[in-house]
Amino acid sequence: MNDEKDEVISMEFLSYLISGVSLGSVYAIIALGYTMVYGIAKMLNFAHGDVIMVGGYISLMAMSSLGLPWWLAVILAMLVCTVLGVVIEGLAYKPLRAAPSLAVLITAIGVSYFLQNSALLIWGANPKAYTPIISGAVKLFDGQLSISYVSILTVFMCLVIMVALTMFTGKTRMGKAMRACSEDKAAAQLMGINVNRTISMTFAIGSALAAIAGVLLCSSYTSLMPTTGSMPGIKAFTAAVFGGIGSIPGALLGGILLGIIESMAKAYISTQLANSIVFAVLIIMLLVRPAGLLGKYVPEKV
Repeated sequence: MNDEKDEVISMEFLSYLISGVSLGSVYAIIALGYTMVYGIAKMLNFAHGDVIMVGGYISLMAMSSLGLPWWLAVILAMLVCTVLGVVIEGLAYKPLRAAPSLAVLITAIGVSYFLQNSALLIWGANPKAYTPIISGAVKLFDGQLSISYVSILTVFMCLVIMVALTMFTGKTRMGKAMRACSEDKAAAQLMGINVNRTISMTFAIGSALAAIAGVLLCSSYTSLMPTTGSMPGIKAFTAAVFGGIGSIPGALLGGILLGIIESMAKAYISTQLANSIVFAVLIIMLLVRPAGLLGKYVPEKV
């Protein structure tokens, strides 16, 4: 009897762990957008979470209204969000290159509210049912453990994106230009690098990743509304800081750890306190290791 009870507890723990890794993978994909923009432009794009929401709506409309297959809907969402990211950067952030960081932060919040209210006018306030892009599940241990195909796809996409971004920033000409701008924009410009184009490319890549994250997030929670991206966006920013903002492996590590912490908190402590626990972990991390798990402390020159 005790053996059966222990086996049930073990299966439940594995189920929560897998759920946490899947949720953390979504956070990691979103956090990659945050960490790239901050690493190169040294700004926090708090409208990033709302680009996730736009990607979810575009993919939903493409599948339900246009009848496109899910993979084509994802590509369309990526294209729209890429253009949206470049337009936001060009209109809202580019004029503020030399402005104080507070002005950029206020602008980012303004863009976030603009996107939310635009979605409210276009698609309405009522939540829309989102059909998962892939259905079904894998049964393990004689059916005691079930892993959805969406969870498997989410983790797989997260790993593929991280490897692709690491290779892109390390091997390609544009990737090396991004790294140069991250180190010193003025020196990079003197070496012939187009800083404005590099920053625009960073926003384009981050926004395309936001579209993918939006599709995966909505496939897991099967609901979509104008504020869908707000809390995941904040948690992904928390994950980026937790892992070390500016570090691609740090975004992955921070996202997965945060997803596991949230899943375990909901399962074993309280669903109401889960968000508080997540942000409490961030506060502790900032007190103990301000640069994050994989971040590098850079002394400020006076």
